[in-house]
Amino acid sequence: MRVAEQKRERPRIVVMGGGTGLSVMLRGLKEMPLDITAIVTVADDGGSSGILRSELQMPPPGDIRNVLTALADVEPLMSEMMRYRFSSGSGLAGHSLGNLILAAMTDISGDFVTAVRELSRVFAVRGRVLPAAGEAVVLSAEMEDGSIVTGESKIPEAGLRIKRVFLEPEVEPLPEAVAAIEEADAILIGPGSLYTSILPNLLVPKLAEAVMASEAIKIFVCNVMTQPGETDGYTVSDHLQAIYDHIGKHLFDYVIVNSGDIPPQVQDKYAEKGAKPVELDYEEVTNLGYKVIADTLVLFRTYLRHDADKLSHHIYQLVQDWILRKR
Repeated sequence: MRVAEQKRERPRIVVMGGGTGLSVMLRGLKEMPLDITAIVTVADDGGSSGILRSELQMPPPGDIRNVLTALADVEPLMSEMMRYRFSSGSGLAGHSLGNLILAAMTDISGDFVTAVRELSRVFAVRGRVLPAAGEAVVLSAEMEDGSIVTGESKIPEAGLRIKRVFLEPEVEPLPEAVAAIEEADAILIGPGSLYTSILPNLLVPKLAEAVMASEAIKIFVCNVMTQPGETDGYTVSDHLQAIYDHIGKHLFDYVIVNSGDIPPQVQDKYAEKGAKPVELDYEEVTNLGYKVIADTLVLFRTYLRHDADKLSHHIYQLVQDWILRKR
């Protein structure tokens, strides 16, 4: 009874997004005493996910697989197997084993949502993983020049400045996802590709409405680097403005940003691909009404990533303080 009560008292946090940034952060958050629900985009149409989506008529498994692996409580070898990508073989090259397992489980269970639920149980996932919708969505973008680009993977490749993104057709959100938002103590959005990982979740009708109606603390974790083809030259306030332009409301109470220096040699490496550090225009962000948490939040190994431990501690402290103030 005591264990059940303690579990129930854990702050309930909903994390929304997709891509590598979300998975890195979740590896840190799962070590905190939090009840986590991850709501993951289903707009991906590139690579292995795009092939399985097209050939098997299922939602794209890639982002879901990354999140399942990040939250799994299994031996490191099992996580490595889920991430393993075949480099050869007729029909296998390019596919990750985790994507194929999700595809197989979908076929066995007859339903993608059930497949995710069953794999969560098998991998002892710390929390819940939910697709934003039970079916794949098609993401399109209207560019500044008025042209329309259709397909999540094609939008960054267009080389044009994005005016807005939208879903076709509109889809119903997963009822469990809406319920999780309604019951949350905290809602966390980002990090991830602004237009192709973060906004697709908020464009699902009823999901954005539930977020806006929630009295939970709302936190935005800004990307460390700009993303070529999506956020070229964007500052922190530009990221927030893009979300406001799509939703029509300032969603967040807090914005967490990296203020640490990035070594010149690392910046040079990213500059070759057209990326640069996201500038914190502090005055502009605070004038818009957001509270800023700035800290050195980056680690560099092969790639530049958020420091999951430091980021998670900031998030947990904000959530704890918010709950105490509400009491």
